[in-house]
Amino acid sequence: MSGASTVAELSARHGPRYRWLLMLSVMVGTMASLMSATVVNVAIPGMSHAFALNQERAQWVSSGFMVAMTVSMLTTPWLLARFGYRRTYDGTMLLLLAGGIAGGLAPSFPLVLAARVAEGLAAGVVQPIPAIIMMRAFPPSEQGRASGMFGMGVVLAPALGPSIGGVLVDLFGWRSIFFMVVPFCLAAVWLAHRYIPTSAPGGAAAGRHAAPLDWRGLLLGCVGTLALLNGLLELRGGTGGIALALLLGAVLAFGGLVLWLLRAKARGQDALLDPAVFRHRLYAIGSAVAFIYGIALYGSTYLLPVFMLVALQLPASLVGTILLPSGLALAITMGVAGRLTRRLPTHLMVSGGLALLAASFALMPTVGLRHPLALLVAWAILGRVGLGFVLPSLNVGAMRPLDKAEIPQGASLINFLRMLGGAAGVSLCALVLEWRLAAHGASLSGPTGPGRLAAFGESFLMLAAISAVAMVSAWQLKGPPLGDAPAP
Repeated sequence: MSGASTVAELSARHGPRYRWLLMLSVMVGTMASLMSATVVNVAIPGMSHAFALNQERAQWVSSGFMVAMTVSMLTTPWLLARFGYRRTYDGTMLLLLAGGIAGGLAPSFPLVLAARVAEGLAAGVVQPIPAIIMMRAFPPSEQGRASGMFGMGVVLAPALGPSIGGVLVDLFGWRSIFFMVVPFCLAAVWLAHRYIPTSAPGGAAAGRHAAPLDWRGLLLGCVGTLALLNGLLELRGGTGGIALALLLGAVLAFGGLVLWLLRAKARGQDALLDPAVFRHRLYAIGSAVAFIYGIALYGSTYLLPVFMLVALQLPASLVGTILLPSGLALAITMGVAGRLTRRLPTHLMVSGGLALLAASFALMPTVGLRHPLALLVAWAILGRVGLGFVLPSLNVGAMRPLDKAEIPQGASLINFLRMLGGAAGVSLCALVLEWRLAAHGASLSGPTGPGRLAAFGESFLMLAAISAVAMVSAWQLKGPPLGDAPAP
């Protein structure tokens, strides 16, 4: 279906239900991208054994995806302006599909890593699109509810993914988890051709007024992200001089990016991102919270499965089963929280959720080899309930003061900062875990001892402290409930 090109035209064709069909269309693609981000963690031990990888190299399966996803988010506003919603969305789904198939068939680790990078590039571009569409397709009074329902559907994929992936790994090996995205990608492409507009944001025809891609800004963003992640990896290797040089390079690259964006803005040039969105205090605070929160969230998605597989020495299929109740709790909570956004202010929703997340991390060290697994399930559910209150509120609340023309920039930038924190969080967790293992004279091989459990416990306490910092920052997101917000 290609006759209608804008949201308004498609809405007229499909009636009042169209905005929900549009949400469903972008939900399926987002589910595929998030599944590809998280489900691979249950296959890391099998993949490490197949390719004789140490922990540092195996971690690149997760962190390489995260870096690619983080950097590619910066290109979403330009891609939407140049190619429109539908072609951009189609392209990301086809790239994700190709990455999944290539990763499952790859005969060597470099090819697996290349497939993961391709998946990460696709996932990064698609991540900001739902927020952009929902801010335009739904009135302010419905944005919180729509965000909650969207999140409720989206988190079911990561919730069910590890469970299904764990069973697939046990039955068919680690390669099978790469093929899980295939049906989602095919469904997303079909839905896109029915319900996603071909126009660019704002209803303009795609490509006619798109500025050239800001390669200078994109290069600085890539260099800064890669230098940050590799600097954290070098800290683990004990080469302090190289690590310091890389971290300094990251600071210089991101500083150069900020200066370039400000200079381009002052001269009226087209740049990768518009720093003017930070003039809105609520958005600036929300972006800072998103960065800190990303460290804790994505760091935990790496640490928790490894804790269960290596410290508690549970089989991959059982790891997925243990994570399933917490994923279902997250989905249910998001549905409830989406409705509460019309009654409770953003700072209460986000701070309260982060408090529960911090408590979940702080309680994880109480889980040991002799404790019932129900204790682990309970703490995981507590954290996911906290996330359920954060996710529907943070992005929509932070972007509430933006003008319509600023929404694509705002959505891409806040997602970039969250994922930049996430990329750093994965490396930070691995760094802290290795440091504490060495401090306790323990390792990740052989039977689990007290030192290994203590190292994991201290790593979880680090995540609890980071979540507490985000909670304090989120208290500054004061404003009326989302249902009372003026239209952007």
